[in-house]
Amino acid sequence: MSLPVYLYGHPVLRRISKTVEPSYKGLKELVEKMFDTMYESEGVGLAAPQIGLNDRIVVIDADPVAESFPECAGRKFTLINPEIEILEGAPTSHAEGCLSLPGLSENVNRVEHIRLRWVDADFQPHEEEISGFLARIVQHECDHLEGKLYIDHISPIRKQLIRAKLRNIVAGKIRCDYPVRYAPKQK
Repeated sequence: MSLPVYLYGHPVLRRISKTVEPSYKGLKELVEKMFDTMYESEGVGLAAPQIGLNDRIVVIDADPVAESFPECAGRKFTLINPEIEILEGAPTSHAEGCLSLPGLSENVNRVEHIRLRWVDADFQPHEEEISGFLARIVQHECDHLEGKLYIDHISPIRKQLIRAKLRNIVAGKIRCDYPVRYAPKQK
């Protein structure tokens, strides 16, 4: 069963997420629903704020982009309380999209080499160095846990150029092929 994806303008997307404790009720079922939602929406990652929960939970299945980015082959993660350490290297620019910003894509500068620490849904600890496009996916999803969207990384001029599209998302004047939840109407 999939859940609605919260769209740009919804306040839940701008809040910093809380640490997930081992006592979190229904975690494995939630993770399963997050994967279902991500697959139905044809995404490669989904963070809990995108389904209305400010909890530090991310799911990623990067395999669909493996043909273009071989480092993504077979890479499927459940990240609970992820922490990113930026490793050496200059940022590179690449197009990013987001299920919470349907119909938009912008070039974003991100580093290509990170160290990722997280626990899985069984609260087993993991640590791994990740590079390339997979590192970009992880950074993008972890940004959601800090109340950030990829458009926060673009230039003011680019943001100005997409302002009308952003307003249309907030106003609910867009169509999606997956269930969504729009921002509450302003009074």
